[in-house]
Amino acid sequence: MSSPAPQLVFYQRRLFHKTSYLAVQRYMIFQRIISIITFSADHGNNVRFHTPNLASNSMITGQIMNSHDGAKVLQAQTHVWNHNLSFIKSMSLKCVVDLGIPDHIHNYGKPMPLSNLIASLQIHPSKTQCIPRLMRIMTHSGFFSQHNVTENELDVEYALTDASKLLLKNHPMSLAPLLHFNLDPIMTKPWHELSTWFKNGDVTPFETAHGMLLWDYAGYEPKLNHLFNDAMETDTQLITSVVIEKCKGVFMGLESLVDVGGGTGTMTKAIAKSFPQMQCIVLDLPHVVAGLQGSENVKYVRGDMFETIPPADAILLKWILHDWNDDECMKILKKCKEAITREGKKGKVIIIDMVIDDEKRDDESVQTQLFLDMLMMVLVTGKERNKKEWIKLIYSAGFSDYKITPVLGLRSLIEIYP
Repeated sequence: MSSPAPQLVFYQRRLFHKTSYLAVQRYMIFQRIISIITFSADHGNNVRFHTPNLASNSMITGQIMNSHDGAKVLQAQTHVWNHNLSFIKSMSLKCVVDLGIPDHIHNYGKPMPLSNLIASLQIHPSKTQCIPRLMRIMTHSGFFSQHNVTENELDVEYALTDASKLLLKNHPMSLAPLLHFNLDPIMTKPWHELSTWFKNGDVTPFETAHGMLLWDYAGYEPKLNHLFNDAMETDTQLITSVVIEKCKGVFMGLESLVDVGGGTGTMTKAIAKSFPQMQCIVLDLPHVVAGLQGSENVKYVRGDMFETIPPADAILLKWILHDWNDDECMKILKKCKEAITREGKKGKVIIIDMVIDDEKRDDESVQTQLFLDMLMMVLVTGKERNKKEWIKLIYSAGFSDYKITPVLGLRSLIEIYP
């Protein structure tokens, strides 16, 4: 297919720089005309027009321009572009982490001049001129701060923000593994199948993309299993420190605890260390706990939470229920209830999960919660729930009382009782 004639492109570009009402109207009409011109390879440079109803197109454009002035239309265009290009922030952030930029700045010990930063990176000499552009978008996104701003960009100094400190490779609560997990091609491929999934009978878009469910794929593909466990482990370290500091009373008096779907046991080991009198079990699938060694009061058990859960005073479900739909969650919770009511005891279930609240949270927090809800829809059968949905689920599973403590940022600690 040939390109449009040069004079048409010139006129199109010329109109782009006009901001008046008339110019925007003409530009939009002209864009529609350009979009319906086809060039025939059989006739060389001869143009063949497919003639639509131009009066109808003009009417549509007129309606748009009558309801919005030119500035609003251009602002709407900016909004579309921003969302269309939002992936650039994610991939630029991945690049920054892959290049080790946060670590280089951290190791420098003070705000780092751009010239020194470039010299410290293992990049091709021809790419050094691109680093300022990468740092510019990441600074605008809140991952770095600028100091000593001068006309010479090489003298500008960069420092870490609270966000980029969480991307340091040796930080005990680093979110870099979570970044690599979410942006791995295995995990991004299902998003390209989202519209296809809406039209077929597959359980999840992940299944549409890979031919099997996420949990089956993780058991089959060591790379995904490793990425997932690393991501969950570092996230757990961050949450655990807050839980033990601010919610210590939740675990007081408990003699036993089962961490259902506890992965490599990061949270369980921290709880067991803080409460040495408590006997703890990590319950997870065979491929997850294979080869893991327990301790004096931590034991790893292979199992399926849909089949049976070992009895205990408390069951811990950290970021588990959002992976499953309501029916599946009720099955899990009923198994939990059986485990905490054996031998005449009445224990409790401790849930760490998200409670969507679009009234009390800031826009970024709400948007992040909604992102995670979509992530659950694409990868698994689960969802993020609001307070009303949680209450319905809790009572439907046969529990009689609950307590929600919103102390974990985007997530909350929920205690439920039989």
